[in-house]
Amino acid sequence: MGDRRLHYGWIVIGTGLLVTIGAHGFGRMSYTLILPAMKDGLGFTYTQLGLLEMGNFVGYLVMALVGGVLAARFGPRRVIAAALVLMALTLAGMGAARAFGFALAMRTLTGLGNGAAYVPAMALGAAWFSVRLRGLATGIVTAGIGAGTMIAGLVVPPILRAGGAEGWRTAWFVLGAAVLGIAAVAAALLRTSPGEMGLAPIGAVSAEEAPPARAGRPAPFQWGQVYRQGRVWYLGLVYFMYGFSYIIYVTFFVAYLVKQRGLGPGEAGGLWALVGGLSTFCGLLWGGISDRIGRPRATALAYAVLAFAYGVYAVSSGRPGLYLSAVVFGVTAWSVPTITAAAAGDYVGPRLAPACLGFITLFFGIGQALGPAVGGAVADHTGGFVGAFWLAAAVSVVGAVLSLGLPRASADEP
Repeated sequence: MGDRRLHYGWIVIGTGLLVTIGAHGFGRMSYTLILPAMKDGLGFTYTQLGLLEMGNFVGYLVMALVGGVLAARFGPRRVIAAALVLMALTLAGMGAARAFGFALAMRTLTGLGNGAAYVPAMALGAAWFSVRLRGLATGIVTAGIGAGTMIAGLVVPPILRAGGAEGWRTAWFVLGAAVLGIAAVAAALLRTSPGEMGLAPIGAVSAEEAPPARAGRPAPFQWGQVYRQGRVWYLGLVYFMYGFSYIIYVTFFVAYLVKQRGLGPGEAGGLWALVGGLSTFCGLLWGGISDRIGRPRATALAYAVLAFAYGVYAVSSGRPGLYLSAVVFGVTAWSVPTITAAAAGDYVGPRLAPACLGFITLFFGIGQALGPAVGGAVADHTGGFVGAFWLAAAVSVVGAVLSLGLPRASADEP
């Protein structure tokens, strides 16, 4: 009888899912839930609260690049575990904040930890799964974004209600403790590569995909193998289109419903919760699609579906159109990041995948920074959000066209 033991790659990728739940769900998405109570507790202005989240984003963007390089040099286990410990301490620090400067430092450091944990986690599939299953593996890790958002949405509001005026502090302490627990799991279970355990990647069928021989010291890290590749820069350009377009939709989603469509905050929040729930599974769906039809066509298809969601949101005259847009976006929300992470591994190989993903995340981050500013300017100029959503749709169409020009990796054939 054959060996029926569970391949350790599934344990690694499951741990990656936990890492994403902690890094993105608890460290990033929970801020929206705690923000109103924290504003009342500390007396911050909305400008100050916006600066806190900007600090978090800047920290994330910086460490997305540096963390990828560190993971390629020292291995994802050490980098991810250390990053999560930093997040745990700074999330708890937010609970102790009493002044704006301290709160800004804590949110910025949380962003640093988020980037250093998330990018290497997204690259785990490149090391532990063959090219034919890499999209599926990355989709499992991506599912943590939606799952973490849902868990935070279920756990944080009761804590806020039970804690009264100081409930927001308790919420940060609880989230910090949860992330610390995930750090312990990551330190115990993560491994750099199948070769470290004498295994082949899951789904490997050729000698090229077999693990390298064990060695006492890792080969020197060659950053030039990442940034000197034209196809890596082109992948970053494609990723920029996603960062610019999706953030317009996300940023103005609720404001459009409440300010222009007349929905109550409860219904608008429920519609956004629907998006979060559906997005839990979209990484699995789109990662599998990219494994079957190839990264270029899958990315183009994802962009086309996203453009449809944005366009429907702009033209809908009733609730059915709004709900249709939310559902379509929900099942496609994290499609492009999932496929992009898999493509990064295809282009540079498992060891350099974290560095490559960190590099192209810079393009995504620039787009994500520009999108709300440009979309907001369009909304101010036109007196509504419809033009901003049409802009998001148009940029997604450009992304779809550019995606068809993505080079294929040698094994990236359906």
